[in-house]
Amino acid sequence: MFVNSADTFVADALRGLVASTGDIAWQPDPGFLSRRDRIPQGRVALLSGGGSGHEPMHAGFIGEGMLTAVCPGLVFTSPNALQVHEASKAISAGGGVLHIVKNYTGDVMNFHIARELLREDGIETDFVLVDDDVATERSDGDGPGRRGTAATVVVEKVCGAAAQRGGSLDAVAALGRRVVSNSRSMAVALGPCTLPGSASPSFDLPEDEIELGIGIHGERGTSRVPTMSARDIVAELAGAVVASLALERGDTVLAFVNGLGGTHPLELHLLFGELAEYLSDKEITIARTLVGSFVTALNMAGASITLVRVDEEILRLWDAPTSAPGWPNTPQSEYRGVGERGSFGPSFIPSVTSSDTSVFVGKWISSWVRRVLDEEPALTDLDRKAGDGDFGTNMVAALHRLDLDSIREELPAATVFEAVSEAYLGHAGGTSGALFGLWFRQFYRELGETIDLDAIVRAARNGLDSITELGGAQVGDKTMVDAIAPAVAALEEATSLVTGFHAAAVAAKEGAASTSELTANRGRASYVGEAARGVTDPGALVMAWYFEAASDAAESVLAQ
Repeated sequence: MFVNSADTFVADALRGLVASTGDIAWQPDPGFLSRRDRIPQGRVALLSGGGSGHEPMHAGFIGEGMLTAVCPGLVFTSPNALQVHEASKAISAGGGVLHIVKNYTGDVMNFHIARELLREDGIETDFVLVDDDVATERSDGDGPGRRGTAATVVVEKVCGAAAQRGGSLDAVAALGRRVVSNSRSMAVALGPCTLPGSASPSFDLPEDEIELGIGIHGERGTSRVPTMSARDIVAELAGAVVASLALERGDTVLAFVNGLGGTHPLELHLLFGELAEYLSDKEITIARTLVGSFVTALNMAGASITLVRVDEEILRLWDAPTSAPGWPNTPQSEYRGVGERGSFGPSFIPSVTSSDTSVFVGKWISSWVRRVLDEEPALTDLDRKAGDGDFGTNMVAALHRLDLDSIREELPAATVFEAVSEAYLGHAGGTSGALFGLWFRQFYRELGETIDLDAIVRAARNGLDSITELGGAQVGDKTMVDAIAPAVAALEEATSLVTGFHAAAVAAKEGAASTSELTANRGRASYVGEAARGVTDPGALVMAWYFEAASDAAESVLAQ
């Protein structure tokens, strides 16, 4: 992989993207891409986004007739809520802002938080949740459900054309949801991807086996089978898609064969030929086709098949022109030169002011942050086994921005927790950015100059309630909640801070340890099922460290 530094990989790529296109501009604070030319007043603005590594989705689809702006996250990590909030405000033209969101927990949470903030700003918003991946479809309705994958670009194209023709926010959103309800996808990997700066692939796959049901974040699939012919692979993927959509003889579809980044066009066209024959045998009519690498997983060798049941209105919108550079047959644009190397990448840094606070909070938070930063390789390894390997990176992205010296020098408790919350919401992205940001926000709200057991209990209980309300996870789902919930219960039974934090630390440690034998029902670990058994959830482990640091600080400072 071509790379200068893993830390600047996304920023360096954004720099080149903007330099090579005519209608895309970078807004550095807090970091989003938008059209250079504003859309007409009264028109619906379309905002999408997600982890980098899926290009040309989403950035390549900014342009007239498609997206107005895009919020890029770190590799395979959702954008954060502040990016989405600021981008939405910037592109709003009075007709409302439509968010197109893939069904991954981090994306859903951060776009949700942004819409709450936009409501306070008086900006009308709506969203379309794309959930097309049949590999994660569960008949019991539990878990996060179908992931959002390749059908996202179909939604972006149809909604973009509908907004371009002057449709209302309600009408454009309804069209997007119609496309989603009639779309299904499934993917296969012949080989895993490798993240920038990593010496190991995202998972191990023997040469004589393939992964069925993989996602677009480098995670493992839902089953591993011996290598088979292209014809048999297409039958496996398309069969699942046709069944989920309940397609019947005489139905009309858009057929989309998508490369995952490391697949040659010859292979993709081979797969499309097999798909066309498969659908013809079932007397399902292909009305439109799309073949190419549009929704990638870095350099993964593999492909996905997407079928979309279509009608005349959707076909007219699909055929409408667009200037988006990543769409087929886009005309070349004028070269605008290259921006300064250091001008790309989010640069928002929360402000922290100095004043008095307890030695206790400074010792507590600084020791916890240092441990998390030092243990990043171990956290990444755990997440690589259970999910997609970005957890440790997200922790560092947020926490390395904190001034630990200032925290140790007795900043006010509220200032410390506000800084940590803003660091997560503004820099981490993904599920962890949203959930950890909400957790620390509750401590910021509840803790003032005086820290007592009642305030700690309120903060912890409100934090737990916020996380479970937004993410839906409960004890036993193999998430951070498995450590937090027993710790909160221990605090609520305590009679002093010192004994309370000691009991909470013990309870959180036991809760985190219990996740190693659980099968995940929430988060990306839920997509790999039994493969994550035996692996401790990294979020639960970090929260156990949090309460352990509190206990140590309370013992050394408050017990004196």
